[in-house]
Amino acid sequence: MALPPNLSEAEFAAALREFEAAVGADWVFSSDEDVALYRDSYSIYWGEEEEIIASAAVAPANVEQVQKIVHIANRYLIPIYPISTGRNLNYGGAAPTLTGSVVVDLKRMNRILKVDDKRNFALVEPGVSYFDLYNYIKEHDLKVMLDIPDPGWGSPMGNSLDHGVGYTFSPYRDHFGAHCGLEIVSAEGELIRTGAGAIPGSDAWQDFHYGAGPTIDGLFAQSNFGIVTKMGIKLMPLPETYLSGTVTVPRYQDFQAMIEEVSYLEDSFLIGMPSYDSPVGGTPFGPSPITELMQNGWPSLEQLEEFVVAQNKPAWSVTLQFYGPEETVRANWAAAQRRFRNKIQGVDFQEGDFYNLPIPDEDIPALPDKVRFGIPNLEVFHLVARNPATDNGPPDGHADMFTMTPRTAEGVHTAARVLAEAFQELGFPPATHPFSAPATYYSRAFVVAILLPTWRDASKNSASRELYGRCLDKIAEVGMGTYRTAPAFQDQAVSKYSFNNNALLKFQEKLKDSIDPNGIISPGRYGIWPVNMRNNRG
Repeated sequence: MALPPNLSEAEFAAALREFEAAVGADWVFSSDEDVALYRDSYSIYWGEEEEIIASAAVAPANVEQVQKIVHIANRYLIPIYPISTGRNLNYGGAAPTLTGSVVVDLKRMNRILKVDDKRNFALVEPGVSYFDLYNYIKEHDLKVMLDIPDPGWGSPMGNSLDHGVGYTFSPYRDHFGAHCGLEIVSAEGELIRTGAGAIPGSDAWQDFHYGAGPTIDGLFAQSNFGIVTKMGIKLMPLPETYLSGTVTVPRYQDFQAMIEEVSYLEDSFLIGMPSYDSPVGGTPFGPSPITELMQNGWPSLEQLEEFVVAQNKPAWSVTLQFYGPEETVRANWAAAQRRFRNKIQGVDFQEGDFYNLPIPDEDIPALPDKVRFGIPNLEVFHLVARNPATDNGPPDGHADMFTMTPRTAEGVHTAARVLAEAFQELGFPPATHPFSAPATYYSRAFVVAILLPTWRDASKNSASRELYGRCLDKIAEVGMGTYRTAPAFQDQAVSKYSFNNNALLKFQEKLKDSIDPNGIISPGRYGIWPVNMRNNRG
């Protein structure tokens, strides 16, 4: 058994008895078998000394029990690590950020407190999953649609607090941006509500999240300043119809003009999430025209244009999504085509899927891209089961790196180039190439994503760690960073946000020392260590 830092076995046993008195003996887990369930299944340190292991877990049923846990942790100076459902496997799962921490598993707090399809919001507890909320909406015939991540087995609250994202319309797919109102147990056990929720008797908590004075909600996302116990979510009214359409452009250098037109459409709220691709892109893994093109370094623009012509395919494509009444989605698709024709010579169009919403239950199993209709599922896991980057079967997990770039062709190409250089410098085939297309989870920035395999093999994990670190260093050299990562890389990722001698991190540390003077909540999460543990930063 791992022990909390600076605690003897006898002291920890006494603390566990107090946790049992607070939540019931059945809901304190300290056996090796039980604690193993709180390991990070995708840990890039699996089985090594550096793997982060919990000492125990405790599962409260309500806010009062959360407060009792916090008080006990303060008395014994035990680090605690709250999780909602613990299923965010790529970012640590249910495992803490410091070995010896007690996981506060909020799965029993799973009430859907309210869903309003006239004011279009939900109020939930942390243990509610996307499946739970989706089924509740269907069972009560409520006319709202979820925006969900992929896979959809996690918690709306947990996903939002980790800056998770979805796939529909821009006001909703930034999940923390679409929250409205938090209830928090502070590090000292006080209960706080934000926004209009701070007014006793207010019925506007999920309608107005500012309140009066400073807005503190953001302090509780990707942080360790408190335990969120309730959250409001803004929901999209159920659209009448859905339409998709694909735009293709013939030349490599048309990408910037395409981005500008798509940005206009999205910023005008005429489309949902756009999906960029390259019909000539393929994969850089294994023999392919792309690998041949990159054999002598990053190709010139002239070489890229010649490559596109030789492939006899368009250089770039983007699939647009339209939600709303049929007459408006068809009008918006027509307007999009008009704008592209006026902007880019040789542009082409193909109308895609049209659906009346909601989708009938019998049609859902065959539906492609269920996430675009707010339908949670687990189908994305099959994408990792076979990985062309490996010769020895699928990996045991993966560590994703999402490089944030400006919403420009130059930004995307720069990120793709430096990531490819990082791979090549360490002898790996590059995971990015000149036709790498960005993800558009956030409406005002692009993401260039790579997936690095994790294994139950220390030597392979060592290579993946070195590669991940090299990628972080390389993108920082061109003024870019990642917005989300696993605990193994959080210190390094945060260190790249170093403007003015790390002024941002220093300010966050001052907040930590004031808000959580004993440093009990999630020490080290996103590089924020309490004063007595700052030598742990690695």
